Amino acid sequence: MEFLTYKKYHERERAEALMQVLKDNQIEFEVVEHRESLDALYGDKQLGQQYFVKIKRSDFSKVDLILAEHGEKGIETVDKEHYLYEFTDEELFDILSKPDEWNEFDFHLSKKILKERGKEINDETIELLKKQRINELAKPEDSSKSWIYAGYLFALLGGLLGIFMGYALTTSKKTLPNGQKFFTYSPMHRKHGARILIVGIIMFLVSLFIKIATTEY
Repeated sequence: MEFLTYKKYHERERAEALMQVLKDNQIEFEVVEHRESLDALYGDKQLGQQYFVKIKRSDFSKVDLILAEHGEKGIETVDKEHYLYEFTDEELFDILSKPDEWNEFDFHLSKKILKERGKEINDETIELLKKQRINELAKPEDSSKSWIYAGYLFALLGGLLGIFMGYALTTSKKTLPNGQKFFTYSPMHRKHGARILIVGIIMFLVSLFIKIATTEY
């Protein structure tokens, strides 16, 4: 069964903490390290080390429950010096609306702080926020026009970079927090990717043929 990205971290320590929880609960996983993300290649994000912790899709719900239990236990002894107590209500609500960007401890502590401030968050509200987040993440992205132009240019020059860029635009997918997979880029940009890929392959073969034909033996 395919392993899908469950969590993505920039800090190795956070990835290792999740890995330990998975080991303790005998959940199969794998970790993939990347120097840069695909989005960084297209100029949308900064370069940096990333750690993708992957599990089977069938284990997503199980791990959600395990982490929820860990998060709830961890907040029992936290003191008021924790940095989240300095967050505004709006910032805490933002954490609740984006659980995929925060760990379970921060998520549950945010709920606790809001409750202490007289803002009770029930399960129905949490589920609504999760659905809204899933719908938001499922929306396809638009790659930079300059990178599409660059893709066509590299493809016409017969370079492998053009082929790679076209392939990435066409096939790249993202995994949502619930385990579902969607194409990263919009249909229009995937069409451009397919054209770049085809042009790149044709021009690469043409340049290769010319090189072979003009080589003296």
